[in-house]
Amino acid sequence: MKFFKEFKEFAVKGNMMDMAIGIIIGASFNRVIDVLVKQVLMPPLSLMSGIVSFQNKKIILREGVFDGVGKTIIDEVAIQYGALAEALVDFLIIGFTVFLVVKAMNRLRDKSHDAKDKTVKTPKDIQLLTDLNELMVEQNKLLKAQSENKA
Repeated sequence: MKFFKEFKEFAVKGNMMDMAIGIIIGASFNRVIDVLVKQVLMPPLSLMSGIVSFQNKKIILREGVFDGVGKTIIDEVAIQYGALAEALVDFLIIGFTVFLVVKAMNRLRDKSHDAKDKTVKTPKDIQLLTDLNELMVEQNKLLKAQSENKA
């Protein structure tokens, strides 16, 4: 019974929901990147390089052997460098996109942590810390002025 209570607390806290949402969005993002690479970027690259399709490019190490009816007797052995090229393009696009998203999120976070910037609402904890800091600076000035007046 305690196990189910702990699981319910875990699920309700949002950890599991956040993870599920991240996985769903990640899968959708993967599909978008896959189409972007295979349908948008690779055709012009193939056209410029004179290669029809990178996906089918390979270095054959051993030809496949077939019998008279077309049944495979010995499988072909090949290095699929075209698939590697597409995977590298995928990686570069995903890496660059994630970099841009993280950069934008950091910019928004930094902007929201600046208590003096009123264009973005500052989180309460940051605002309280800023207010405390300002009060301490003011208090230190007053204490310094009092100590100078006594001397």
